[in-house]
Amino acid sequence: MADYPTKMLGGKTPLQCAFTPYMDQIAAEGTLGLVDTIPTGFTPGSDVATLSVLGYDPRETYTGRGPLEAASMGISLGQNDIAYRLNLVTIGEKDSPDAFMDDFTAGHISTEESREIILDINKALGSSQYQFFPGVGYRHLFVWRNASSSPETTAPHDITGKTIASYLPRGDSSQEINSIMQRAGEILINHPVNVQRQKAGKKQANSIWLWGQGKKLPIVPLTQKYSLQGGMISAVDLLKGIGIIAGLKVFPVEGATGYIDTNYEGKAKMALDILNFMDFVFVHLEAPDEMGHEGNAAGKIQAIELFDEKIVGPILNKMPSFGDYRLIVLSDHPTPIDLKTHVGDPSPFAVLSSRKEENKAAGLPFNEINAKESSILISPGHLLMEKFIRDWSTVVC
Repeated sequence: MADYPTKMLGGKTPLQCAFTPYMDQIAAEGTLGLVDTIPTGFTPGSDVATLSVLGYDPRETYTGRGPLEAASMGISLGQNDIAYRLNLVTIGEKDSPDAFMDDFTAGHISTEESREIILDINKALGSSQYQFFPGVGYRHLFVWRNASSSPETTAPHDITGKTIASYLPRGDSSQEINSIMQRAGEILINHPVNVQRQKAGKKQANSIWLWGQGKKLPIVPLTQKYSLQGGMISAVDLLKGIGIIAGLKVFPVEGATGYIDTNYEGKAKMALDILNFMDFVFVHLEAPDEMGHEGNAAGKIQAIELFDEKIVGPILNKMPSFGDYRLIVLSDHPTPIDLKTHVGDPSPFAVLSSRKEENKAAGLPFNEINAKESSILISPGHLLMEKFIRDWSTVVC
C-alpha cells in the first residue's frame, strides 16, 4: 500500500489520493507512525516484512520464502530439504539471448490452469528428490529433498521487462536448478493449457522461475509467546505459511483471490467472526501490492479504497462491541508504482486503542508523509508487535 510521490498523481502517493475515511479516522484519533520492517541487507518482500510485523526478527528466523509457503501447503520439510517458490511466468523472446521477463504472473493464470501444468511437470520431472506442488494462481512450490546447497536467485517481480540472462540462478547448485527450469520450459511449449491460452489471446505460462529458497525455520509460535489464540486471513500461501508457523489458525475465505477482484466483504466478516472466540486476527490484502507491480496508479488507488471501505470500515465500526481492544492498520513494505517492485523504506502504520490515554491523537490523515512527520519510528520493526500486544502506552509516551 505504501508508495512514493509520483508524477502520475501530481506529486502525491496513491494513499494521499485515495478516499480512506476509516484509515484516516484510525490515524487521526489513534497513533500514526512509521515501522521499519526490512533489516539492512535483506531483500524487501512480504516474507521478511510480515515476519517483522508479527514480531519475529528476520535476522534470527528468516531462511527464505519457500519454507513459509511449504508450511501453508501442509508440506513437511526435513532438515536438509530446500523449498523454492515456483512462479509460472511469461518469458518474452524465449530461447534467444534477448529473452526477458515479460510477466511474472503468466497473465495472472488461473489456479485451475496452473494446477494442471504443475501436476504435468511433476509427472515428467518429479522424483523422490525433486517434487513440484501446485498452489494458487501463478504461485507454486518446488522442493529439493536432501539438497547439498542452493544457488543465488532473483525474485521475478524484481526484473519485469529486463533481460533474464544475468538473473538466472547462479553459484552453488545453479546448474541443477537452471536445468530444471529449462526442462520444465520444454514441457510448457506445447502444453494444452498454453495452446488454449494462445487461442484466447492470453499470455502463455512458457517457463517456470525458481527463487526464494530456504530450509525449515525455527520459530516460537506467537500464540505461545503471548498466550493468546489468533487467526490468519489471506489468499496468499506465503502469508498462510507464516501464520501457521506463528501458531495462528488459517481461515479460508471463499472468493479470496490475492488480486483486486478478491472477496473484501468476506474477509471483514470472517475477521469479525473470529474475534468472537479468539484474541487476535491478522487480515491481509494483496491487491495494492499487485497494482504496484503493474505500475497501475488508478488500480492501486482503487485497491486501497476498497480495502478501506469494505475491510477497515466494517471492522472499525464493530470493534467497540468487543470491549477493550487495539486495532492496527499498516503496509508491510512499499511497492512504488514507478518502480514496479518492492523497496525497503519504512512504511506507515496507525494504531487505535479503546484506552484513550494510549492514543496520541495528532489529527492527521493516514499517509506516508504524515507518518514521517509524526516523529514516531519503530525500528527494528519486529518490536512493533511486542508493543502493540503488551504495552502500547510506551510508544505514545
